[in-house]
This record gives sequence, structure tokens and C-alpha cells, in this order.
Amino acid sequence: MGKLIYSMTTSLDGFVSDPDGNFGWGGPEEEVHKFINEKFRAIGTNLYGRRMYETMVYWETAHTVPDQPPFILEYARIWRAADKIVYSTTLDEVTSARTRLERTFDPDAVRKLKAESDLDITVEGPRLAAHAIRAGLVDEYQLFVGPAIVGGGNPFFPDGVRVDLELWDERRFSNGVVYLRYGVKDPGQQA
Repeated sequence: MGKLIYSMTTSLDGFVSDPDGNFGWGGPEEEVHKFINEKFRAIGTNLYGRRMYETMVYWETAHTVPDQPPFILEYARIWRAADKIVYSTTLDEVTSARTRLERTFDPDAVRKLKAESDLDITVEGPRLAAHAIRAGLVDEYQLFVGPAIVGGGNPFFPDGVRVDLELWDERRFSNGVVYLRYGVKDPGQQA
């Protein structure tokens, strides 16, 4: 059975992008990116909303950009090897391999996907993650906390939800990023 993992970079004040939609302050440097590569090797499927998919689809062709460093090429391989499900009512088509488009987020379908998966699954993007969190589907939270306060924007966590967590792992990187990995304390008591 696969776990559903919500993993993203967030500012110290809890935002994945600032009020203007920028997230460049959170771009991982080589050390962090290599760590992310290791984490994402165990992922079989990525769940995306439209906006996050449109950001991440870059990795479909990143290997064709000249002079990419090896850790970028490695992440591109990892991304292309995973299945992807994009949830969108406005997207006409997907442009990457191993990708399917779903019009609505169905918690029961995600439960079935988790039960049938040998690998873990990520939910990426705070809006889609909010649906999964509210449905009690997220088993693990991985935060890459960047050394920035952005003062508002798109929050990592949704309002009005309580989930008790236990710290499973942590790591500090030389660029000031801190990785925090939490598991759900009592999965039956979520949302």
C-alpha cells in the first residue's frame, strides 16, 4: 500500500508563493535538489492541480535543455518515470507522457489508488492538497522550509483543518532550508 505524501517548499511564514504568485525564493540549490531526487525515487504517481502541473511539466523536456547539471537531469528522469494525474476542469489536454486528466478529485478513487500502489504517491499544490487533507487522505507531510518571510500569498496548509502530527525526520541544509517530515499521529482522526 502506498502512502500519500504532501511535499512542497514553503516560506518560513507558511506560503508556497508570495502575494504576486512568485516562488523563486524557494528554488532548491544543488544540495537540496539532490536530497529531493532521493526522496522522489520512491514515488510512483504524482497528483497535480492544473497550476502545479503547468509548472512541473517543464521536467518533461528539461533533459533537452543544453548544459543541464547532472542533478537536474536526474530529477527530469525521475519525473518522467512517474505516473501523473492532473485534476482540472479547465485544461483541455495534458502534454506529458504517463499523464491522465481527471475533471474532479474523487477521494474514493485516491483511496483505491493508495491501496493498489506499491510505491508512494505525492499530492502537489496547496489547493489540491487541501482536498486530500480534508478527506483524511494525507499520510505524510514533507516541508522544505525556505529562509524567507513573504508576508502572504498561497498558504501551504488550508484553513479550518486540524491534524495531529509526529516528527519523523528533519535536516538542515547549508543554504538555510530546513526539511521537516511529519507523519499523521492517528490517521483515523484526521479532518
